[in-house]
Amino acid sequence: MNFNELIDRRQTHCMKWDSMQQFYGVSPETGLAMWVADMDFRPPPAVTAALKAEIEQGVHGYFGDESAYKAAICQWMQKRHQWVVDPEWISTVHGLVAGTALCIQAFTQVNDGIILFTPVYHAFARTIKANQRQVVESPLRIDAAGLYRMDFNALEQQLQGHEKMLILCSPHNPGGRVWSVAELAELAEFCLKHNLLLVSDEIHHDLVFQSYQHTVMPLAAPVIRERLIMLTSTTKTFNIAGGLTGNAIIENPELRQRFTQAMLAAGSSPNRFGILISTAAYLHGEAWLASLLDYLAANRQLFDAGIQQIQGLRSMPLEATYLAWVDFAATGLTPAQVIEKVQKEAGIATSYGSSFGSGGESYLRFNLATPRSRIEQALERLQAAFN
Repeated sequence: MNFNELIDRRQTHCMKWDSMQQFYGVSPETGLAMWVADMDFRPPPAVTAALKAEIEQGVHGYFGDESAYKAAICQWMQKRHQWVVDPEWISTVHGLVAGTALCIQAFTQVNDGIILFTPVYHAFARTIKANQRQVVESPLRIDAAGLYRMDFNALEQQLQGHEKMLILCSPHNPGGRVWSVAELAELAEFCLKHNLLLVSDEIHHDLVFQSYQHTVMPLAAPVIRERLIMLTSTTKTFNIAGGLTGNAIIENPELRQRFTQAMLAAGSSPNRFGILISTAAYLHGEAWLASLLDYLAANRQLFDAGIQQIQGLRSMPLEATYLAWVDFAATGLTPAQVIEKVQKEAGIATSYGSSFGSGGESYLRFNLATPRSRIEQALERLQAAFN
């Protein structure tokens, strides 16, 4: 658990490092990769041990018998989130973007409206549009504390009647907001009132900082359970996104059957390696996660302090995730000018705020899940570029 270790990920088929020249014009030889949401850390030792055991047994065919994997999910959810899950509710998907696409295909029709609280994870809108549905953006407002809030009054006024689904990101990406029980309950009532299915993507629900408490949607608002699809995964928690494995957890048997049919139509089956490493992570990764959260908290504190020293920059208070959301509006520069400084002068690849939808235009998202020396280096470069 040496998170200070500098691991050279270049030329390892790593999107985060090997693709930043292509997408951002930032050289992996001299630049810093702070865009894609994966970590520059080794996963729990149990993950590596599971892969070694698989290599040693030597035959890598189709995966069968998900009972141990589903039992591990149920154990983790009950221990970490006080949520009792029946294994029958769980469907295994090829990551949560694929899971989101299956939800769209199973539960909506072409031209139906799907609501997003923006700015939000960019793959949602991309997937909705690719499935010929309509993105309905509900811009988040920023309160006096600088935190995002859902605006149900504004959303209700803009509804046109074709909306069938709402996709929630909980905790929120970007911005790192941990929604309160009261907010989640209000959201559930809104969905019931307007006959909306709720898809709750909770991929970041283990990456919550001390003094904040994430509550899974079925516990925050039991009234929504019959209209709820929960999306969860090990991949963000344990840095195993390459395993492309996630879960759609659906209590309602009718919705579950429709989702299963969509999986059959897509020809979906489990990823052998993803199942094995996910099971190992859930069974043996808790101590690693505790150390990770302490390390990320210190990175967050260091980064925020450094950003505050740069005139015109503001980092949104981060309650969860490792994705800092930095507003450059007060610099007086255009988004293009900001990007030029960050990419060309500072040599940092970050995620463009505009890709997250309405409200993100003046922001950049920085991935803080990297050794602390790189956080220090990034701050030095940003301070030099903007001061």
